[in-house]
Amino acid sequence: MARLLAPVDAALAAGEGFAHALRPALAALLISPNFLFRSEIDAAPDDERAVHPLDDFELASRLSYFLWSSLPDDALRAKAADHALRDPAVLAGEVRRLLRDVRAGALVANFAGQWLQLRSLARATPDEALFSDFDEGLREAMRLETELFVDAVFREGRPLRELIDADFTFLNERLARHYGIEGVGGDRMRRVRLRDATRGGVLTQASLLTLTSNPTRTSPVKRGKFLLERILGAPTPPPPPGVGALDESPHVAAQKSMQERLAAHRKDPACAVCHEKMDALGFALERFGPTGAWRERDGAHAIDDASVLPDGRALAGPAGLKRIVLSDDRFERCLAQHLFTYAVGRGPSDDDLRAITLLAESFGGRSPTFEELVLGLVQLDAFRRRRGESPTPAVSGG
Repeated sequence: MARLLAPVDAALAAGEGFAHALRPALAALLISPNFLFRSEIDAAPDDERAVHPLDDFELASRLSYFLWSSLPDDALRAKAADHALRDPAVLAGEVRRLLRDVRAGALVANFAGQWLQLRSLARATPDEALFSDFDEGLREAMRLETELFVDAVFREGRPLRELIDADFTFLNERLARHYGIEGVGGDRMRRVRLRDATRGGVLTQASLLTLTSNPTRTSPVKRGKFLLERILGAPTPPPPPGVGALDESPHVAAQKSMQERLAAHRKDPACAVCHEKMDALGFALERFGPTGAWRERDGAHAIDDASVLPDGRALAGPAGLKRIVLSDDRFERCLAQHLFTYAVGRGPSDDDLRAITLLAESFGGRSPTFEELVLGLVQLDAFRRRRGESPTPAVSGG
């Protein structure tokens, strides 16, 4: 404060007006890293890389920005001042309190935006000539469906696997008409019971189906890549240099189905390694068009949504895809990894991955609730502690 106020006092003593004298101090304050960022102080100067606990207020801030995307409230600060957050039972109690607060709605919007890449929906550009019914009202309804659905699973104590398959969603008249679902009127989003397995779960929602499509067509590759990276935690490497692109010419598209064109692409051994994983999963969603509407044909071609995974398992359609995902124990671990990254602001290290795997295994094959997963994450050393960072050496010119 003294450093900020000294030039103000000097300017006032020189006869400058108060507003003008205050400007340099305000500018210095607004560009200060301690204003722009949450500071976590590295202690132990004898070992700059030492692992050390967050202090009580740092832990309170990490918790509140994780669950509320905002600063701690008076109750959480009081717990920090009393050093009470070091007690696992008190920390768990604060997690439950914060999750039940209306401000936890920010967690759903921000985490869904990061994990499911929902923020990218704003940049999706379906071809206007081909999809004239796509407008900003439909885009907004798509986004709200996913956010409201994830919020319901998180807040209602439902098993996390209901994110993959559930018998309800949230629709308004515009989105229901897009899905071919009758009996929903008005602009308000409301909870709707689903009558079959075609819809249900985030994988069949128009938001994700649109942002994993190209402007003029679906992309089994993008959809498969999304499933591997965001749902199963099995990211694919980037394509090797010089790999050819899929033939998009109108002549070829008119003669060959998407299945046939990608099958030709996979004949290149450099392409087959990754594509045989991605394509098989992506084809299960092929009956959903580029904006998520159900379709029976792709232009002149009948749609074949059956495929075989590299391990020999067959799947067909969204129902088959859901069964594959739900039978895979990687889903909860993948979700926990993405939630960890969101919570601490960095990707997990090898030690963190081992701890996350143990956490996922601690549920004994049972799908936990979101609250259970959060309670487990905040008790990890990686959430309550940090490793010091050596100062970056100054770089001199010359």
